[in-house]
Amino acid sequence: MIKKIIVAACFFISLVSNAQTGSASPYSFFGIGESRFKGNLENRSMAGLSVEQDSLHINILNPASFASLKFTTFTIGGNYTSTGLKTDTKTEKAQRTALDYIAVSVPLGKMGVGFGLLPYTSVGYNIQSINSSPDGVNNVLKGTGGLNKAFFSLGYTVIPNLVVGADIQYNFGRISNTNLEFITGVFIGTQEKNEADLKGFASNFGVMYKHKIYKNINLHSSFTFSPQSRLASTNTQTKSTVNFNSNFDVTIIDPADPKEIRTDLTIPEKISFGLGVGKTKKWLLGSQIVFQNAGKLTDEFNSASNVTYGTYSSYSLGGFYVPNYNVFSKYYQKIVYRAGLKYTKTGLTVKSEDIDEKAMTLGFGLPISGGFSNINIGLEYGKRGTTAKGLIQENYFVLAMSFSLSEKWFRQAKID
Repeated sequence: MIKKIIVAACFFISLVSNAQTGSASPYSFFGIGESRFKGNLENRSMAGLSVEQDSLHINILNPASFASLKFTTFTIGGNYTSTGLKTDTKTEKAQRTALDYIAVSVPLGKMGVGFGLLPYTSVGYNIQSINSSPDGVNNVLKGTGGLNKAFFSLGYTVIPNLVVGADIQYNFGRISNTNLEFITGVFIGTQEKNEADLKGFASNFGVMYKHKIYKNINLHSSFTFSPQSRLASTNTQTKSTVNFNSNFDVTIIDPADPKEIRTDLTIPEKISFGLGVGKTKKWLLGSQIVFQNAGKLTDEFNSASNVTYGTYSSYSLGGFYVPNYNVFSKYYQKIVYRAGLKYTKTGLTVKSEDIDEKAMTLGFGLPISGGFSNINIGLEYGKRGTTAKGLIQENYFVLAMSFSLSEKWFRQAKID
């Protein structure tokens, strides 16, 4: 098991080392960046559905699920995303490769614990507004970084089929935004750089319940609540005179004294509720709803007069199907087939236009012979934003992969 973990970890570390950028969206400038999916690939392939008390796969979205796991499990996932960006007059493309999560779970009788690391938000954009006319004013805006989440979860079985859980999270990261402004034909300009160092604790509570309604048919339900949390932000603004080359790589000539402001941001409370019906180890169909109030996620460095933040909501429908998990010969019948649809109101409004998102997902769980481990492959196609009022519409395609390695580490010794 340890060798499998090392091999899988090395594979994904090498995969993301060359291009670890979690976003290519211009909308990631706003707030604390583009929100990342905070679950594992198995749930993402079902459009975020996470209602089943799974005994094999880690469910990061609901801490109660760790009580249902029967094996020590290590999972790691990453993705490649291709995005088409278009306005009324132009189109561009962007690609990125990123690590999605690393997590470990350990069953302890009625309890189960888990811990891991994943990105919470990502910032990644490069926007050039070039004016070819003499004495025209030009801007090159770049953003990098994001917020990460380290978590520790505990799940407990209250009675058979009823599990509860909680996790504590430490959120941390750095976001950097730069704006290079210069006159056409002059290779000396002014750069404004804003950096925000973020940190803070948060929590999440969950409940899952399963009820048999007919033979092997079960009703599954899931509920989570994340209270409002504080995020301390140390903001540093530096303005400099710079020169630059044709790639807009800058060299600082004359930096001004930095300006530092400390701000308390607020991550609002969030509620999710899911309901599903399924046959054990055969199929599942369900729906998930998520609501989150508007928080305080801006400071004087990244606020904009034509931008507002409202309530976030997400609606998804998804499920899985396994032809025959017990068959020995026909491998394709043991594959877990997953799919889903989702619609998300991000809460971001730019120039009075809501930046909403629609997506469809597809996934395959490929069992590894000789144990309970599996490889998961996920596909997602979606659209975000609009071309109205000069805004940008994003059409994205995601190819994701994860390893879920499960094995019994602790066995009770038997004496004959």
